[in-house]
Amino acid sequence: MNIAKYLDFANHHQDSRPSEIIELCKKVKKYGFHSAFVNQCYLSLARGFLGEKGIIGTVISFPLGQDSRESKILAALDSVRKGADELDVSMNMGLFLAGKEKEVQEEMAAIVEAVRSLRTKVLVKFIIETGLLTESQIEKASELVLASGADFIKTCSGFGPRGASLEDVRLIKSAIGDKIKIKVAGGISNYQQAEAFIKAGAHRIGTSHAVEIIKAA
Repeated sequence: MNIAKYLDFANHHQDSRPSEIIELCKKVKKYGFHSAFVNQCYLSLARGFLGEKGIIGTVISFPLGQDSRESKILAALDSVRKGADELDVSMNMGLFLAGKEKEVQEEMAAIVEAVRSLRTKVLVKFIIETGLLTESQIEKASELVLASGADFIKTCSGFGPRGASLEDVRLIKSAIGDKIKIKVAGGISNYQQAEAFIKAGAHRIGTSHAVEIIKAA
């Protein structure tokens, strides 16, 4: 198993510095990780270092998801223009938990449509923050993400009540099967965890511990 290709090497810390982003990009190149995931202000820096062939991702409305629809769309489009290949967007969990499912689904669909109108090959993932949800809510949120036209469901931001669990993957798959890809994140710091998630059906792993994982592999 080439586990490096499953790993999105991320630095979304509040105090991340330009020098740390360059170091992250160097390690992406050295170890062959799938992508470098950085905060929006560092997209141009990462693109300049990795060049056109490197895959770069960023997060939108992260981790709260409660920016306005218009703000999310503007941030998504600005990120694509600055070189982002993948966007991990936090879903509005407050509206979802308030029963405003139609509004949530429409917002996600609007973001996907706007991004695809600018560049069709950009991948869009929505973070459903499974630690805030019951089992049935995880299944419903997964259905909404699928209906939005997104490419991935992402389990967690890494800043919520907990990280990803194998049960999250099982619940998502029980709701929507293999109709959409799954990214897991939050607390995945060693090879054994990463391998277990991949075997359970995860297509991508977001982690700040990609180097530790690949060295153990």
